[in-house]
Amino acid sequence: MWKYLLPFVAFVALAALFALGLNPKRDLHALPSPLIGKPAPVFKLGDVSDPAREVSNADLQGQVYVLNVWASWCMPCREEHPEMLAIARQHVVPLIGLNWKDDRARAKDWLDRFGNPYQAVAFDGDGRAGIEWGVYGAPETYLVDAKGTILFKYISPITPEVWEREFLPRIAAARKGGA
Repeated sequence: MWKYLLPFVAFVALAALFALGLNPKRDLHALPSPLIGKPAPVFKLGDVSDPAREVSNADLQGQVYVLNVWASWCMPCREEHPEMLAIARQHVVPLIGLNWKDDRARAKDWLDRFGNPYQAVAFDGDGRAGIEWGVYGAPETYLVDAKGTILFKYISPITPEVWEREFLPRIAAARKGGA
């Protein structure tokens, strides 16, 4: 009897997992992050264009900012890039780039070729800073408040709708002192 019951139970469990994963109400871009509500990990890394220039998010203390994780090898990052340029032109918050697991020369060439929307671009070639931030892949975008607390994490390319719906209200609330 067990030889028939065990495969049936495994099938039911697997079907339940698939059903949960395919739920249309589940937001695939909002993976829970244990860092939401916690202090943003501090990084000090060389700039993509100038390794001697240090980029540190500690310099942003007292400001609401957005950290965008990207890479030159990332096709969704290329899809997202025009929106990052549009966001930078709005001058709503500082936009900081974290170039993740990339080649410095390729990253620099990519920015020269497509435009640089970032106030600063930290080079995280070995991915250690990304690990501390809980990066799963690129692109990922984080919103950090003036106290240095991570308020929000978005996985996937930012679109104008996502920026308007998810980021701008949170930025306004963070500026008023609420999250």
